[in-house]
Amino acid sequence: MSRIQGGALDPTAAAARLLHVRWLVRAPLFLYRHGTGWAFGRRMLMLEHRGRRSGEPRYVCLEVVDNPADAVFVVASGFGDQAQWFRNLQANGAAHVSIGRIRSAPAEVTFLDEDAAAWCLDRYRAQHPRAWKMLRGTIENASGRPVSEVPLIALSLIEDTDA
Repeated sequence: MSRIQGGALDPTAAAARLLHVRWLVRAPLFLYRHGTGWAFGRRMLMLEHRGRRSGEPRYVCLEVVDNPADAVFVVASGFGDQAQWFRNLQANGAAHVSIGRIRSAPAEVTFLDEDAAAWCLDRYRAQHPRAWKMLRGTIENASGRPVSEVPLIALSLIEDTDA
């Protein structure tokens, strides 16, 4: 069921539908795997995680919601706690991040509590008001939940001590 806004299709409803088109959502993985993920800058990252049952590597590209410190990136699970990558992180917490020119850096995973998540979303809203409208509407259309209920995860890059 699409929502109509001012006589036209609500763009956030259309974007939410596109999140279910597997090949489209996975297209950025090709760029990251071929070393050109830097084209997305620091607004998108590729997360490598392990399957909770198979132990096999899995990959997903996610929008960065906040970057509160140089090596800390906050992402949202737009499909809530049912997203496979989210469930995999809950099961084993092992992750690697590719962002900008950084490739496959190990990262510590932190599931943000409600207050920290609200703080991050408020920062996003203030820093990116146009993108906020689209992100909020897309997440709410895709998940059927208010954006305030969407889990946020901080990925803190672990410094290589061998260097």
